[in-house]
Amino acid sequence: MTELFGTDGIRGLAGENLTPDLALKIGKAAGLVLGQGQGRCLIGTDTRESANMLETALASGLMSMGMDVTLVGVIPTPGIAYLTRKLNYTCGAVISASHNPYAYNGIKFFSSQGYKLPDQVEEEMEDYLLNRKEFPKKGTDFGRFSMDASLTKQYTKYLQSLCPRKLSGLKIALDCGNGALSKIAPYVLTSLGANVFALNTSPNGQNINLDCGSTNPTVIQNLVQSKKADIGFSFDGDADRIIAVDELGRIVDGDHILAICANYLHANDRLNGGVVGTLMSNLGLKKYLESIGVDFIESKVGDRYVLEQMLENSYVLGGEQSGHIIFTDYNTTGDGLATGLHLIEVMLESRKPLSHLNDLMTTYPQVLLNAQVLESRKKAYLEDDFLQESIRALENKYQDKGRIVIRPSGTEPLIRVMIEGTDLEEMEEDANVLVSLIEKQLGGQG
Repeated sequence: MTELFGTDGIRGLAGENLTPDLALKIGKAAGLVLGQGQGRCLIGTDTRESANMLETALASGLMSMGMDVTLVGVIPTPGIAYLTRKLNYTCGAVISASHNPYAYNGIKFFSSQGYKLPDQVEEEMEDYLLNRKEFPKKGTDFGRFSMDASLTKQYTKYLQSLCPRKLSGLKIALDCGNGALSKIAPYVLTSLGANVFALNTSPNGQNINLDCGSTNPTVIQNLVQSKKADIGFSFDGDADRIIAVDELGRIVDGDHILAICANYLHANDRLNGGVVGTLMSNLGLKKYLESIGVDFIESKVGDRYVLEQMLENSYVLGGEQSGHIIFTDYNTTGDGLATGLHLIEVMLESRKPLSHLNDLMTTYPQVLLNAQVLESRKKAYLEDDFLQESIRALENKYQDKGRIVIRPSGTEPLIRVMIEGTDLEEMEEDANVLVSLIEKQLGGQG
């Protein structure tokens, strides 16, 4: 089990626990484990002010171990996955903390095939980061450095190619979250003929995800309704996830997107089996897929675990409720704008408004709350007898009418509590009580 790597790379407060020194060591470890002292690495970032500090340190570490480095600049995470694979780079790296506030940052890697790294590779890198192994001395054969912002244009052309028909007359609202899609998304959709209304497209290094983006869907809901748009898209900071909004201003989350796309692909003999979701997927998605004869596989939370199940079962569609949607026919990771283009394709081909498609699946009520705990104690609830007894009591209460899911966040000092059932008021009360108990038991020093 990895100690530094979470479900999506290494994250922390930039300059505090994610320092240039650590980034340098991460680069050295990646150069050894992924490049074996040679090869090429492609690095992209989101719009955080700490990106340049960390990418310089990361690049120096990689080059010190003999790997050449190309900096792309600001680009969505799926853009690095796509370009790494397409241009035969040894690996790709993204400096981003996704939906987290600007003060945080992170580093994650892609293999030469564009896949996120498996646990065993991250563990091998951690052997060096945690001083279980010493870095070898290297006096010659250092890597070289280059910058190539034009690579973003290749990714942009790839996105345009996903929508072969013109979008003339379609009104699309965007909340770019002041993140990596701030310039690309409005350009791509406008170039395809759509009438685009875009907010939060002026990143300043500190406003990424600030009261906007996919974790703040009210912004895009209001924009869709005020502009009478046909569809709205809201992206997170590194643009690998999307939350859509239909023309009535209703949220279309990842579960609904999976239902819509699964129905369309299944009807056109393009689904190739079933759909992969996670243990957080809504019960309504499972029941809908069952009703149309489509299998559902449940993975651990994290898009890389979704992808592992997809590859193992040769499925082409999978994703998470949070908006990470993967189409393996097109890319190796979630891609917010690509998913939005696929939604538009379904709308146009079916000649139905998004609200109609949104109603294919009925959502069962869910309450999702976060308990604030110390990072070092995120998994301590598993060994706390009092908390385990409290959780078992809730599980027994909901066993015939819903379910309870407790899990530590892979990227933040949080324990997530999810209750799914039929009585929303009762669920909210139970979830709040459990969160308070967790915070009381695990929120202090220890």
